[in-house]
Amino acid sequence: MTITKGVDLEIVEYLYSAEKERREVVKVTDRYPELSFSDAYSIQDKLIQRREQDGSRKIGLKLGLTSRAKQQMMGVHEAIYGYLTDDMLALEWEHLDFTQFIHPKAEPEIAFFIDKDLEGTNVTAEDVLEVTKFVAPAIEIIDSRYLNFKFTLADVIADNCSSSKFLIGSKWMSPRDLDLGQLGMVMSKNGQVVQTGSSAAVLGHPATSVAWAVNKLGEVGKGIQKGDVILSGAVSEAIAFEPNDNVLVHFAELGSVSFTCKSST
Repeated sequence: MTITKGVDLEIVEYLYSAEKERREVVKVTDRYPELSFSDAYSIQDKLIQRREQDGSRKIGLKLGLTSRAKQQMMGVHEAIYGYLTDDMLALEWEHLDFTQFIHPKAEPEIAFFIDKDLEGTNVTAEDVLEVTKFVAPAIEIIDSRYLNFKFTLADVIADNCSSSKFLIGSKWMSPRDLDLGQLGMVMSKNGQVVQTGSSAAVLGHPATSVAWAVNKLGEVGKGIQKGDVILSGAVSEAIAFEPNDNVLVHFAELGSVSFTCKSST
């Protein structure tokens, strides 16, 4: 079935209400198995517009499926992107409220702070570095609205790539002042190491990931803008967390970012 205008708005409300009410729903493709990637990105755009109607402000992008191994596992050949809004930004010194989530997971990321507009379809990693004022350690909290975190690629695109919250560490550096393509990472939960990795896992270099996003946006006449924050993609597998858990991500040279989760604030 082709996704018509009425149907796409129905899907938007379906996903938006699931997020607002913090409840799991069956994936969209159970009802609309022919949902295409282009349909899914269109729904994602309308989902963000719906958030903006309620007062949210778009402030950047997040990348997903930036690991070659994960792409092969999913049977796809490219990454995916979603949007960040201002109400997704969480602060290190404030406890995360677990009741705001359905089944959250934490991913280690590197955040890019964009200082100049960038648009096109032949953008390179070097172009991205030229417009990046700072990079910083970050954690993304992903929280799919789908039952048991199970979905197809089209489903997750439509659901804004499971975006929920993100945190940024206090150490910001020029990307020219460190080897951004070979940063070691250690993620700990409650003092125990649970994941290790390297920034090279993000399409070989995090700036390559951001360049892919700019080029993908360029295909539909969009780009990234001065002031945007870009989460370049997970450096390792995501980890689940529960109330009273503390999660710490440390990048060599770039420093740390952490959060503590409580059952309520």
